[in-house]
Amino acid sequence: MIKFEKKAMAKITLKGNPINTSGNLPAKGSIAPGFTLVKSDLTNLSLSDVKGKKLILNIFPSLDTSTCATSVRKFNVFAAGKTDTVVLGISKDLPFAHGRFCSTEGIANVITLSGFRDTTFGKAYGVDIIDGPMAGLYARSIVIVDENGKVIYTQLVPEITQEPDYDSALAVI
Repeated sequence: MIKFEKKAMAKITLKGNPINTSGNLPAKGSIAPGFTLVKSDLTNLSLSDVKGKKLILNIFPSLDTSTCATSVRKFNVFAAGKTDTVVLGISKDLPFAHGRFCSTEGIANVITLSGFRDTTFGKAYGVDIIDGPMAGLYARSIVIVDENGKVIYTQLVPEITQEPDYDSALAVI
């Protein structure tokens, strides 16, 4: 008989209403799970493509919400001039929406990535929202990975409508 390990779900809220994610963020000190996601030009970017750099994974539900758009704008400002750090903005938005947003907003320091082709990212990082009105999107979270591929910081934002704790995240960079 094959036994399947059941992964614990994280609980977050949307305007105070409880919802669940598919699991938990990777543990601090663990190796970041690999992924391949789609850039706004429809080419793929894999975790291995940015090996040797510090990575900020800014994961969010959709650029069509003000909180998500704000987080991308703030990380874009932070990343300006940083040669050792790459910021990845990750959602299930289509690459066309990412491209339009970046063009309109002048976002040049964040690589936006879409999970529309790859269902493994959300599961591997535990960020798939599995119930409630936002089921199928990613939970707002930050994962920071060092140059060696090790997770050095994580934050699952407990209330989807809130911004992440930028100061705590950027303090580890």
